[in-house]
Amino acid sequence: MPVVYVAKSKSLEKWGADHGLTKHVYKVGVAEDSGAAAVERLIAAAAGGHADWKLVAEKEVEAADEAQVLERLGKKVRAVDPAYYPGLKGVRGVFKIKPVDIERSVLVGQAVAGEEMKAVKINAAAIADFLIKNALAP
Repeated sequence: MPVVYVAKSKSLEKWGADHGLTKHVYKVGVAEDSGAAAVERLIAAAAGGHADWKLVAEKEVEAADEAQVLERLGKKVRAVDPAYYPGLKGVRGVFKIKPVDIERSVLVGQAVAGEEMKAVKINAAAIADFLIKNALAP
């Protein structure tokens, strides 16, 4: 079964912060085998000029086309254009995240579920959940 995965790179985060994007820059993709295998391929290819990729999260799906997944996610989250930023070396599926969007999404989810509104800690796992949820949303 294919998986939708989210990966991050410390050096890509530094690159994003240095180039005025944000330090919250993540790679989203679809792999036919597993997220770990996809990250190994990213490392081997030094995708985006970075070889320190780490898997943040993955989710199995029935069927997924990477182009459709990235298009769906691009409607909610701003994608980083590899043509505009040559430092990405043509890598598609890199998204810049605003922590306030994650916080808002979690708070709305708590309100809809009728839970007590709690302070939200934004971490890589919360960002990955947000990205996967929006990538798979109809």
